[in-house]
Amino acid sequence: MVRAEEKDARPNILWLTLEDVSPDLGCYGDAVAQTPCLDRFSREAVRYTHCFSVSGVSAPSRACLATGMYSNSIGTHHMRTRTKDFPWLPKPYEAVPPPQVKHFAEYLRLTGYYCSNDEKTDYQFGNPISIWDDCRAGAHWRNRSGSQPFFAVINHTITHESQIRLPLEKKVITDPTSIVLPPYYPDTGVVRNDYARYYDNIAVADRQIGQRLQELDEDGLRDSTIVFIFGDNGRGLPRAKRWLYDSGVRVPLLIRWPGHVQPGSVTDRLVSFVDFAPTVLSVAGVPVPKHMQGEAFLGKKAESARRFIFAARDRMDETYDCIRAARDKRFKYLANLQPEKPYAQKISYMDEMPSMKEWRRWHAEGRLTGAQTLFFGEKKPQEELYDTEKDPHEVNNLAEDPAYQADLLRLRRACQRWRKEIHDLADTPEPKMIAAMWPGGIQPQTEAPTLRPAAGRFIKPMQVRLTCATRGASIVYTTEPGAKPHWHLYGAPITLTASATLRCKAIRYGYKESAEVRGEYILQPR
Repeated sequence: MVRAEEKDARPNILWLTLEDVSPDLGCYGDAVAQTPCLDRFSREAVRYTHCFSVSGVSAPSRACLATGMYSNSIGTHHMRTRTKDFPWLPKPYEAVPPPQVKHFAEYLRLTGYYCSNDEKTDYQFGNPISIWDDCRAGAHWRNRSGSQPFFAVINHTITHESQIRLPLEKKVITDPTSIVLPPYYPDTGVVRNDYARYYDNIAVADRQIGQRLQELDEDGLRDSTIVFIFGDNGRGLPRAKRWLYDSGVRVPLLIRWPGHVQPGSVTDRLVSFVDFAPTVLSVAGVPVPKHMQGEAFLGKKAESARRFIFAARDRMDETYDCIRAARDKRFKYLANLQPEKPYAQKISYMDEMPSMKEWRRWHAEGRLTGAQTLFFGEKKPQEELYDTEKDPHEVNNLAEDPAYQADLLRLRRACQRWRKEIHDLADTPEPKMIAAMWPGGIQPQTEAPTLRPAAGRFIKPMQVRLTCATRGASIVYTTEPGAKPHWHLYGAPITLTASATLRCKAIRYGYKESAEVRGEYILQPR
């Protein structure tokens, strides 16, 4: 627990997230982007040039952000666990991480932080009631009690790939002809229009983020709040989102921490999403659990800079694949563990994008040339290696080039070592993994908590202890009546100073929530 004198000095922490956005912002040197709010914020923050998601898609990435664990080590790596409408896939399920794995917000709550989320979760293990004080559209730090320190997440969904392909209903902001397309796309009006809509949506999100920052200033919280602004994976366009190229996993990260980071500074330190949970705990002064696989990069528990980042691609909606990636500051290595499967497998959701339809049409008509053809190869090479400084779009595979064999070997070994260390689930078929999590295909039920003492008459004050027989379960409690009370996270005996009805329930991530248990406590003076 944190000492009382330390609690008052603890910073607030605010995450402002962008869906499906690469570092395509003015502050990253993008001449097309119209991001005045983010550009201004970058002059007050440190800008990270080498921040990476652990997956090219949101749900596995968000599971990692939440837990400080690689998704392919805790069973949250397939996109997504609740995919339906495809009879050849397993029926929808919630992943069951190891019992020690928790969302890091639980550790913050236990030390007095108010934790809110507006509103996306997408963790793949459900949305346990134990994580947030408030999780809904409109959840805000302003709903906390007094000067309670807060951790707040506000997700900006306007940049999601689904918003690119919507019918054009608003004024076009970006001139499609001003965009420099990656060399793997055919240069057509359809492709340019999708790319322009992507930039337009970033411009809208920029204004939304500006409003959030203004609210922080209005509340007098600028100097006491650490603000993280980042994307959840790369841009929501073909061969970007869902893939392990930099277009799919490299994201913007801006952090403002008054008095602790140099305003307007830039760092090329390698940062992975697996590092975010331990970093937040580190800056909040909360102990970092030993099971977390990430490394804090700020705060009292900051570690030395990592040498590599790692990422994984597995099932994407109805289509299976398996790729692992390792990257240092310059070179990217990909191990295609199912090379017989082509890049351009059908993914229904991805194929709704007009530019993806256009790309497929040009391939069918034999009109693609050069790098445009690579995505439609009949199979993948077993390994890929790219020099991201000379080849930022990763189209020139150096894996068989004798001049780069030392880099290939170094990154191959790093990838193999990482997979072994985290117990990568790549070799475990999804049905077998599910059978271990949900025996007989049935979602396990969390045991109801036990109250000690269970109920009765007592001299006030008195304490109630809660336990749960389900290993790894979190317990919540309240004394409020009604269907939607505020549930507190249990971490220490509850002290009652007046008569109350104590309501409790428990949840193990991936399990069904327990039944509610109640205890009536009648307290009398001494």
